Amino acid sequence: MTKKLAIMGSGNGTNFEAIVKWFQNKDVEITCISDVEDAPILEKAKKAGINFKFVPFEQNFEYFSENKFDLVALAGYMMILPEEVLNLSRFINIHPSLLPSFKGRDAIQQAFLAGVKLSGITIHWVEKGVDDGKIIAQYPVFIDNYMHLDEFEEEIHTIEHKLYPIVIEKVLDDKVFDFQDLMKSSCNNKGCGGHSSDSKDDSSGGCRGCQH
Repeated sequence: MTKKLAIMGSGNGTNFEAIVKWFQNKDVEITCISDVEDAPILEKAKKAGINFKFVPFEQNFEYFSENKFDLVALAGYMMILPEEVLNLSRFINIHPSLLPSFKGRDAIQQAFLAGVKLSGITIHWVEKGVDDGKIIAQYPVFIDNYMHLDEFEEEIHTIEHKLYPIVIEKVLDDKVFDFQDLMKSSCNNKGCGGHSSDSKDDSSGGCRGCQH
């Protein structure tokens, strides 16, 4: 049965591109949604032949009441969805830090300026609190002494593009994410950078590897 996936973004849509590439030739119907009418993510969806829709923030409840999806993946969506909208579907988000550290906007710069030696990315369920949802998976990125901010940012985005599509597929299939899936993908693509953990998920769906 064809799964219906919505991807919500407000900006450039680089994660969107990675997700679309991953699901090529798979039985998944993707719809791109943005709250910004002229967002590059919508233009990329148009060029890729993907369904796309401009949905003003205040119309989200009406839209998701009338359009049902198996999963909604936030990818650079800059608004905070209210609980009444979250109750209409399953929402996940990707955040560029190891939550609960460095919540909110500019997380990459927050981590870099804080002088920490380890940050990373988190994929989590979306709840009413900002970046408070239950963690699905995390992946670390080490910050070397001589690493520049732009290099750190590039490493974060590289990991995002590798991990998010795999986790989305697992959630769509109601399967628990296993780091072995990422390792297989990394080997096929000559690695994805950073460091990894082979720890498997516990029965609650949270990943034990690399979590706080």
